Amino acid sequence: MKNIFIVTPVANEEDTIEKSLKDILDLNIPNLCIVPVIDKYSKDQTKTIIEAVQKENSRVRLLDHKDSTGAVSCYLYGFKYALENGADYIIEMDSGGSHDPKEIPNFIRFLEQGYDCVFGSRFLKGAGITNHAIYRRLLSRGGTILANLVLGTKLSDMTSGYEAFKRNVLERVGLDNFLSANMTHFYQTEMRYYCSQLQICEIPIIYKGSKSGLKFATIFKCLKTLFTLKERKKLER
Repeated sequence: MKNIFIVTPVANEEDTIEKSLKDILDLNIPNLCIVPVIDKYSKDQTKTIIEAVQKENSRVRLLDHKDSTGAVSCYLYGFKYALENGADYIIEMDSGGSHDPKEIPNFIRFLEQGYDCVFGSRFLKGAGITNHAIYRRLLSRGGTILANLVLGTKLSDMTSGYEAFKRNVLERVGLDNFLSANMTHFYQTEMRYYCSQLQICEIPIIYKGSKSGLKFATIFKCLKTLFTLKERKKLER
């Protein structure tokens, strides 16, 4: 039986985090642990709520990342914890309700079929996006097209944050060496680029969007980093 770790960064999600955790636990997946990683920018009762759930269920393992620099640093911090604690499969997802926990078994199923990485896509047949501004959808679509052209990748969605890996992928990818360690909107693209020569697949997901904005300076930084990334090596099978 494989050890499965769900890594999710959390910050200021007191309205949704309890339901998110319990929805995952209710799946009753054997040998599953949930690793919520608290971003230091969280100022509400999110941490207190997670601690209460953790007392009731040992499968929740709260990490307090006091030196975090945003969501990406929390992902990487959680990945390291998962690897150190015997994870075979690591699933990355948002904790604020954007990603549906009911889709977790689908990620596991494809890993068990032999894929190294399974990437959720909002743009495949059967996928969808709700409650998301049109300009954000266009940016995701356009960013995917541009990333594929520059990096030579061929994925339908280069920026989705719902994905799963076998442990040897994260052991090899270099978690301390990401160009996008402080760039939430580019990290997913960088990860997909490194993994693009492995045995990978995409599966459709339903994404529930948010009202968060995206600054022009962030877009410019992502574009600049994109052309730097193409000089880096991909993982080989």
